[in-house]
Amino acid sequence: MSEPSAGRLYDELASWWPLLSAPEDYAEEAAFYGERLLEAGDGPARTLLELGSGGGNNASHLKERFDLTLVELSPEMIEVSRNLNPACEHVAGDMRSVRLHRTFDRVFVHDAIGYLTTEADLALALETAFVHCRPGGGALFAPDHLLETFRPGTDHGGHDGGGRAMRYLEWTHDVDRSGTTYTVDYAFLLRDSDGTVRVEHDRHVLGLFPRELWLRLLAEVGFEARTVVFNHSEVEPGSYELFVARRPSSDGSS
Repeated sequence: MSEPSAGRLYDELASWWPLLSAPEDYAEEAAFYGERLLEAGDGPARTLLELGSGGGNNASHLKERFDLTLVELSPEMIEVSRNLNPACEHVAGDMRSVRLHRTFDRVFVHDAIGYLTTEADLALALETAFVHCRPGGGALFAPDHLLETFRPGTDHGGHDGGGRAMRYLEWTHDVDRSGTTYTVDYAFLLRDSDGTVRVEHDRHVLGLFPRELWLRLLAEVGFEARTVVFNHSEVEPGSYELFVARRPSSDGSS
């Protein structure tokens, strides 16, 4: 099983992550995720496992509601998250194969699942979520795009902080209709503390799957799943869909 190709942003450029994607930018969406997670299963809803937790921006808000365990593949991103969320448990692991040998009230998988570009890898990640979700518990999956809702586009932004600054252009494009991927290219302008500025390019290839496939794979691993529309003040209504899943209270699984 090969490692997903996640781009330079999550290794050699990881220290710049807080200037690309600041924790405060996640407050509204994390509040939405928190509500959906609470509704996903029965009570209690105290412990939360996040698979592919990245730099910990969602966790910085969700930790107010849940006791968090954060699983992330990139050591560099774990370091970023530890600086932001020092009280949270961090575990180095691949969402397709990690086994913590315990269950949680809720499981959350954000956009890191997009780096899985085959049906087989997606199924493995969903199985990981299932085996870590207690009977009666719930899970939330938040891919960036589904095949039915994908639209190419551009975005830009960046922040200043700690004597450094970043500005970026994000270009989402090139759906491979004969396969299961699309491409996101980033151009980064990085200004260091000594005033020097450099330009970096980073390409990310991500998975793109139809809604029916998601629902089928979720059912095959044992979840009862449905879609919900993502609501956010800066997002066009109906642009994004999430998957809310519940592990049945009695399913015969260990």
